[in-house]
Amino acid sequence: MTSYAPYGIMAEFETSQGLARAVTALKLAGYTRLDAFSPFPLRDVAECLGVRTKAIPWIAFTAGATGAILQYVSQYWMNAVDYPLNIGGRPLHSWPAFIPSTLIVTVLWAGVATLLGLLLILRLPRLHHPVFDVPGFERASEDRFFLCILCDDPQFDQEAARRLLDDFSPVTVTDVPACE
Repeated sequence: MTSYAPYGIMAEFETSQGLARAVTALKLAGYTRLDAFSPFPLRDVAECLGVRTKAIPWIAFTAGATGAILQYVSQYWMNAVDYPLNIGGRPLHSWPAFIPSTLIVTVLWAGVATLLGLLLILRLPRLHHPVFDVPGFERASEDRFFLCILCDDPQFDQEAARRLLDDFSPVTVTDVPACE
Protein backbone atom coordinates (compact mmCIF):
# COMPACT_ATOMS: atom_id res chain seq x y z
CA MET A 1 0.00 0.00 0.00
CA THR A 2 1.35 3.39 -0.99
CA SER A 3 1.07 6.27 1.44
CA TYR A 4 0.56 9.76 0.08
CA ALA A 5 1.85 12.96 1.59
CA PRO A 6 -1.01 15.15 2.77
CA TYR A 7 -1.98 18.29 0.90
CA GLY A 8 -1.89 20.19 4.18
CA ILE A 9 -3.69 20.75 7.44
CA MET A 10 -6.86 22.81 7.75
CA ALA A 11 -8.54 24.63 10.62
CA GLU A 12 -12.18 25.71 10.65
CA PHE A 13 -13.16 28.95 12.42
CA GLU A 14 -16.58 30.34 13.34
CA THR A 15 -15.59 33.99 12.92
CA SER A 16 -13.53 36.03 10.52
CA GLN A 17 -11.63 37.51 13.47
CA GLY A 18 -10.43 34.04 14.46
CA LEU A 19 -9.23 33.41 10.92
CA ALA A 20 -7.49 36.80 10.76
CA ARG A 21 -5.71 36.21 14.10
CA ALA A 22 -4.52 32.77 12.96
CA VAL A 23 -3.26 34.04 9.59
CA THR A 24 -1.37 36.91 11.23
CA ALA A 25 0.22 34.63 13.83
CA LEU A 26 1.20 31.99 11.27
CA LYS A 27 2.80 34.62 9.04
CA LEU A 28 4.73 35.93 12.02
CA ALA A 29 5.79 32.36 12.81
CA GLY A 30 7.33 32.15 9.34
CA TYR A 31 4.77 30.13 7.39
CA THR A 32 4.62 31.23 3.76
CA ARG A 33 2.28 28.72 2.05
CA LEU A 34 -1.16 29.47 3.50
CA ASP A 35 -4.59 29.48 1.92
CA ALA A 36 -7.76 30.96 3.42
CA PHE A 37 -11.38 30.34 2.46
CA SER A 38 -14.31 32.52 3.52
CA PRO A 39 -17.89 33.25 2.40
CA PHE A 40 -17.03 36.89 1.70
CA PRO A 41 -13.85 38.88 0.93
CA LEU A 42 -11.59 39.70 3.87
CA ARG A 43 -9.23 42.50 2.88
CA ASP A 44 -6.97 42.25 5.92
CA VAL A 45 -6.53 38.49 5.45
CA ALA A 46 -5.90 38.93 1.72
CA GLU A 47 -3.25 41.58 2.42
CA CYS A 48 -1.60 39.41 5.04
CA LEU A 49 -1.51 36.45 2.63
CA GLY A 50 -0.09 38.67 -0.12
CA VAL A 51 -2.94 38.19 -2.58
CA ARG A 52 -2.34 40.33 -5.64
CA THR A 53 -5.40 41.65 -7.51
CA LYS A 54 -3.66 44.40 -9.45
CA ALA A 55 -3.51 42.47 -12.73
CA ILE A 56 -7.23 42.33 -13.51
CA PRO A 57 -7.79 46.09 -14.07
CA TRP A 58 -4.72 46.21 -16.30
CA ILE A 59 -5.92 43.23 -18.31
CA ALA A 60 -9.31 44.88 -18.81
CA PHE A 61 -7.80 48.25 -19.72
CA THR A 62 -5.27 46.80 -22.14
CA ALA A 63 -7.81 44.61 -23.90
CA GLY A 64 -10.39 47.41 -24.05
CA ALA A 65 -7.88 49.89 -25.47
CA THR A 66 -6.66 47.32 -28.01
CA GLY A 67 -10.23 46.55 -29.09
CA ALA A 68 -11.09 50.24 -29.38
CA ILE A 69 -8.01 51.04 -31.44
CA LEU A 70 -8.54 48.07 -33.75
CA GLN A 71 -12.22 48.91 -34.23
CA TYR A 72 -11.61 52.59 -34.94
CA VAL A 73 -8.67 51.94 -37.27
CA SER A 74 -10.56 49.23 -39.16
CA GLN A 75 -13.54 51.57 -39.67
CA TYR A 76 -11.24 54.36 -40.83
CA TRP A 77 -9.42 51.99 -43.18
CA MET A 78 -12.62 50.61 -44.70
CA ASN A 79 -14.39 53.97 -45.11
CA ALA A 80 -11.56 56.37 -45.98
CA VAL A 81 -8.78 54.28 -47.54
CA ASP A 82 -9.85 50.87 -48.82
CA TYR A 83 -13.28 51.62 -50.29
CA PRO A 84 -14.09 55.34 -50.07
CA LEU A 85 -17.61 56.31 -51.09
CA ASN A 86 -18.31 60.01 -51.31
CA ILE A 87 -22.09 60.12 -51.16
CA GLY A 88 -23.77 63.48 -50.68
CA GLY A 89 -20.60 65.27 -49.64
CA ARG A 90 -20.16 63.15 -46.51
CA PRO A 91 -16.59 63.24 -45.15
CA LEU A 92 -14.67 60.00 -45.58
CA HIS A 93 -13.38 60.16 -42.01
CA SER A 94 -16.65 60.63 -40.14
CA TRP A 95 -15.51 60.07 -36.56
CA PRO A 96 -18.92 60.64 -34.90
CA ALA A 97 -20.28 57.66 -36.81
CA PHE A 98 -17.37 55.50 -35.60
CA ILE A 99 -17.87 56.15 -31.86
CA PRO A 100 -20.87 53.88 -31.03
CA SER A 101 -19.37 50.70 -32.47
CA THR A 102 -15.96 51.57 -31.01
CA LEU A 103 -17.47 51.83 -27.52
CA ILE A 104 -19.34 48.55 -27.95
CA VAL A 105 -16.20 46.71 -29.05
CA THR A 106 -14.22 48.29 -26.18
CA VAL A 107 -16.65 46.92 -23.61
CA LEU A 108 -16.79 43.54 -25.33
CA TRP A 109 -13.03 43.09 -25.47
CA ALA A 110 -12.55 44.30 -21.87
CA GLY A 111 -15.26 41.95 -20.59
CA VAL A 112 -14.01 38.89 -22.44
CA ALA A 113 -10.38 39.57 -21.46
CA THR A 114 -11.39 40.04 -17.81
CA LEU A 115 -13.23 36.73 -17.80
CA LEU A 116 -10.36 34.87 -19.47
CA GLY A 117 -7.79 36.59 -17.26
CA LEU A 118 -9.67 35.62 -14.11
CA LEU A 119 -10.00 32.03 -15.28
CA LEU A 120 -6.27 31.84 -15.96
CA ILE A 121 -5.14 33.63 -12.80
CA LEU A 122 -7.45 31.59 -10.56
CA ARG A 123 -6.66 28.38 -12.48
CA LEU A 124 -10.32 27.70 -13.10
CA PRO A 125 -12.30 25.66 -13.82
CA ARG A 126 -11.01 23.26 -11.21
CA LEU A 127 -13.31 20.30 -11.00
CA HIS A 128 -11.63 18.86 -7.92
CA HIS A 129 -9.40 20.26 -5.22
CA PRO A 130 -8.06 18.39 -2.17
CA VAL A 131 -9.83 20.74 0.27
CA PHE A 132 -13.18 19.57 -1.12
CA ASP A 133 -12.58 16.29 0.75
CA VAL A 134 -12.50 18.01 4.16
CA PRO A 135 -15.71 17.29 6.08
CA GLY A 136 -17.82 20.44 6.39
CA PHE A 137 -15.84 22.44 3.82
CA GLU A 138 -19.05 23.21 1.91
CA ARG A 139 -19.80 25.70 4.69
CA ALA A 140 -16.93 27.88 3.43
CA SER A 141 -19.45 29.45 1.08
CA GLU A 142 -22.06 29.89 3.82
CA ASP A 143 -20.87 30.76 7.31
CA ARG A 144 -17.47 29.26 8.16
CA PHE A 145 -13.87 30.35 7.69
CA PHE A 146 -11.07 27.92 6.82
CA LEU A 147 -7.30 28.20 6.94
CA CYS A 148 -5.02 25.66 5.27
CA ILE A 149 -1.29 25.30 5.83
CA LEU A 150 0.06 23.63 2.71
CA CYS A 151 2.51 20.76 3.10
CA ASP A 152 4.98 22.33 0.65
CA ASP A 153 5.64 25.12 3.14
CA PRO A 154 9.33 25.00 4.16
CA GLN A 155 8.36 25.02 7.85
CA PHE A 156 5.59 22.43 7.55
CA ASP A 157 5.59 19.86 10.31
CA GLN A 158 2.21 18.21 10.66
CA GLU A 159 2.20 17.87 14.45
CA ALA A 160 3.69 21.32 15.10
CA ALA A 161 1.19 22.91 12.70
CA ARG A 162 -1.68 21.08 14.41
CA ARG A 163 -0.56 22.31 17.86
CA LEU A 164 -0.14 25.85 16.55
CA LEU A 165 -3.61 25.86 14.98
CA ASP A 166 -5.14 24.41 18.17
CA ASP A 167 -3.90 27.52 20.03
CA PHE A 168 -6.48 29.62 18.14
CA SER A 169 -9.47 27.54 19.33
CA PRO A 170 -10.76 26.45 15.93
CA VAL A 171 -13.93 24.38 15.58
CA THR A 172 -11.90 21.56 14.02
CA VAL A 173 -8.41 20.85 12.75
CA THR A 174 -8.33 18.33 9.91
CA ASP A 175 -5.66 16.76 7.74
CA VAL A 176 -6.27 17.47 4.07
CA PRO A 177 -5.52 14.34 2.02
CA ALA A 178 -3.62 14.75 -1.23
CA CYS A 179 -5.21 13.89 -4.54
CA GLU A 180 -4.33 10.37 -5.57
